[in-house]
Amino acid sequence: MDPLDVMMNKDQVIPYFQPIFSADKQLVVGYEVLARMKTAEGVKSLGWFFQDKSIPDEYRLELDEHIQKLALDAYIETDQSTYLFFNYDASLLIKDNGETFLKLIEPYQKKGLKLHQIVLELKEEDLIEYVDEHRHLFYYIQSLGLRLAIDDVGHNGSNLDLIAKLKPNIVKVDVTFMEDEELPHLYSEVHQSLSMLSRKIGATLLFEGVATFNQLNYSWRNGGRYYQGFYLEKPSPTFVDADCCKEKMQKVFHHFIVYERKKMEAQFTLTNNLNLQLKQTMKQISPEDPYDEVIKKVAQDLDRFAFRIYVCDAEGFQQSSNLEKNTENEWELMKEGRFKNWSWRPYFLENIVRMTIEKRGFLSDLYTDIERDERIRTYSYPISEHLFLFLDIPYEYLFEQEGLL
Repeated sequence: MDPLDVMMNKDQVIPYFQPIFSADKQLVVGYEVLARMKTAEGVKSLGWFFQDKSIPDEYRLELDEHIQKLALDAYIETDQSTYLFFNYDASLLIKDNGETFLKLIEPYQKKGLKLHQIVLELKEEDLIEYVDEHRHLFYYIQSLGLRLAIDDVGHNGSNLDLIAKLKPNIVKVDVTFMEDEELPHLYSEVHQSLSMLSRKIGATLLFEGVATFNQLNYSWRNGGRYYQGFYLEKPSPTFVDADCCKEKMQKVFHHFIVYERKKMEAQFTLTNNLNLQLKQTMKQISPEDPYDEVIKKVAQDLDRFAFRIYVCDAEGFQQSSNLEKNTENEWELMKEGRFKNWSWRPYFLENIVRMTIEKRGFLSDLYTDIERDERIRTYSYPISEHLFLFLDIPYEYLFEQEGLL
């Protein structure tokens, strides 16, 4: 389809509304407005029209206004109270400091439209070149009450700096990456960081492109409060009942919770078993034993759980060698590990304090071991007031036990 054909048949261009659902109430919290065109072959998406920067700005602005007016008319007429998401080209917004859009919605305010109900959705890659010079414009738009969403976050590598500077109300992440060959856990680390950053700046994380059960599960596990995608509801020319997906979401959330509880129980069971075993092992160890002898005795009793064992003091300085399994699965002392400092690791000092106060061991989250390049967990255990034992648990063991990955 040619852009001129679209402009000449503008009366055939209509808005479609894709529902966005909230995790907390399992209700429709908003709609993204999408451009569709009625043709002899059926209704066609016009997403390509707005993404093609070779199409003149005035064409895209004119069609944008046409769609926005139709969407706002339908929104006001049906007395909606949810958010209405409008995709907008950042360069066009900056071109006139948002005046075109602000003038367009002004008459609707007199009809009862609240500015906080409108969400301007801007693509991350379009914002990168504008955020420093035009940051004041985005702040001004938010000061009026309009909400700001950054779309396609993490699509080409996440720009956390951009999000921290702009402080959007909503951060949108596309989960269609799960169709790629890359392992989802690599993305998960990025999205966990996004979730933490969003929480700190008061933004809501929205996962879009949710087309499967697994993608919704991934979104739920990685801090998504809002969800959008065909798995929940397809775009339609009309607004849907707010609770149209409530029953379905409650059922899948039940599955998610049951599964996560089993994982937590498996981790607590492993932690408890290691605690009990180490209490027995430590009875056989004298305070005068050299640290390398201590880790050798621990290895005898916990051989099947670990591939690396070492001892650190309360400040993170390693007091023993590394006791590691070689390619023949035999224990070997690696003396070069002594006196390295690990206090820079995330949660290291927090875990030291927790072990000191609670007098028990802790199991880490999953992470990738740099030397082995495999997913592992570390179990840490207080062997005295100032000394702490660390056991690195291999992927092979975690894989064999249900709920540890």
